[in-house]
Amino acid sequence: MTKVLILSGGSQGIGFACAKRFMAEGYQIVNLSRRPIDLDGVTQLCVDMQKRDWLDNCIDAITAVAAGADQVVLLHNAARHDSDTVKNLSAENFADVLQVNLVAPQQLNNLLIPLMKPGSAILYMGSTLSEKAVSGCASYIASKHGVVGLMRATTQDLVGLGIHTACICPGFTDTAMLRGNIGDDPAVMAAITGMVSYGRLIDPSEIVETLYFCSQNPVINGSVLHANLGQIES
Repeated sequence: MTKVLILSGGSQGIGFACAKRFMAEGYQIVNLSRRPIDLDGVTQLCVDMQKRDWLDNCIDAITAVAAGADQVVLLHNAARHDSDTVKNLSAENFADVLQVNLVAPQQLNNLLIPLMKPGSAILYMGSTLSEKAVSGCASYIASKHGVVGLMRATTQDLVGLGIHTACICPGFTDTAMLRGNIGDDPAVMAAITGMVSYGRLIDPSEIVETLYFCSQNPVINGSVLHANLGQIES
């Protein structure tokens, strides 16, 4: 049985950990990102999803892999996270964020769904902010709310095809993106971990195990799964 994981943003963090986990289960890995993934055996397609025509130079490579696979897991992992508010978010910047976080996933859906056989899966990477909001990241919040809607639409539109989907919403995960946003201030880290019932950041491998489970189990079709160690709500 030929199994393929096609993921976006696999060069670091959760995406990189996913590539290793699925490879260990016998999957061929295709990574779509600006930077190459540091993992032997991965098919690396260097792309910039912020450009509307990013697919043009890799359509043949992607379809060649997917068309011959018995199972395709499509993982929409790449994301852009800006610091902005509804008071200063320009239309241009908002469109750029939506291109990466929502439009690019749908471009991949449009290309790959006709090639995906029963037993395949489409997984969306959401966020704790897919269903709530904080100040200072308006475009990210709006786009991640949209990811939940796109996943739910996927569920309804693929009825009868044997392709299942889910949106996995990590909490505070120990990734380069998170640390880049919060910096090295111990007080900020303490404040963040203080909002988690377990008092720590999530290891990327914990999210990976959730993603792998979802990829193999169609019973979760249409589900939004919050994987956050139990956030403390004020």
